[in-house]
Amino acid sequence: MKDARHDVAMYGEIKLYAGTSTPDLAQSIANYLETPLCGRDVINFPNDNLFVKLHTSVRGQDCYVVQTTSTPVHRNLMELLILIQTLRLDSAARITAVIPYLCYARSDKKDQPRVPITARLVADMIEVAGADRYITLDLHAGQIQGFFSIPGDVLSAFHIMAAYLVEMKSSLVKPVVLTADLGFAKKARDFAARLDAPMAFIEKRRTGNNTKSQALTIIGDVKGKDVVLVDDEVDTGGSMAQAVTIAKDHGARNVYMVFIHAGLTANAAERLAALPVTQFITTDTIPIPEEKRKHFGDRLKVLTIANLLGEVIRRAHEGRSVGQMFNE
Repeated sequence: MKDARHDVAMYGEIKLYAGTSTPDLAQSIANYLETPLCGRDVINFPNDNLFVKLHTSVRGQDCYVVQTTSTPVHRNLMELLILIQTLRLDSAARITAVIPYLCYARSDKKDQPRVPITARLVADMIEVAGADRYITLDLHAGQIQGFFSIPGDVLSAFHIMAAYLVEMKSSLVKPVVLTADLGFAKKARDFAARLDAPMAFIEKRRTGNNTKSQALTIIGDVKGKDVVLVDDEVDTGGSMAQAVTIAKDHGARNVYMVFIHAGLTANAAERLAALPVTQFITTDTIPIPEEKRKHFGDRLKVLTIANLLGEVIRRAHEGRSVGQMFNE
């Protein structure tokens, strides 16, 4: 007998739920969809256990849970899992986990003995909790899609960021796209193609038994040019700080720092804000607290992914192609 929760004809209305990690983004998605956020209580007990209660029934409904899994990672991840299970136990027809930033994405392989592949574990937990589908953005490595046994949409903020860069291209002098990490070179090439600009790369090497790589020089020409420095995620900001310093040492005119996930852990905000960077361009996959925003002043530009996620949710609900949004 066919499982009713996988029959599109059985889905009811969109029920949009927000975790506590990204309330502003969730509200913007709700505004785009012209549907209210559904009520729920998330209670943190004194022993750090979480409790979730829905305000209304979701039986037979098409439910979406918006929750990013940035710092505090374990609380946000557990909250996501508990929200999903709560919806499953209330007989939701379909549950989609909308995860703008997926935690543990860097732990995607065994690159040394006796270590876990935690990204696979996270994927398994999301599925076991009761999710039927997932939506996320700009995974650190493409193979993470294979860790999920449930279908999903892995989106990219590239189109949003590239459009913004194209708008400002007329103000750039001989722009060149620079990547601080060769692992991001393929995606950086897409930025270069949209800007019709050349590329340059930071060369890194490991010395001795030092586990940290050191940026040495630039492959490519940045002298007298405006540099668009791109990466997928900025955590401590160490690699990007090195890249800015080397670019300026090689004669770069202005530096524009572009990154999708603004982790900005520890003192990263202070470190980056002290650099000679003309503008910092990122997205709201991870909320940036006001105490960190103030370090950047008016040099920080946050592009929202709310409309992108809202449109994908609408298309998923209606059973329409997501690829058509990007002419794919």
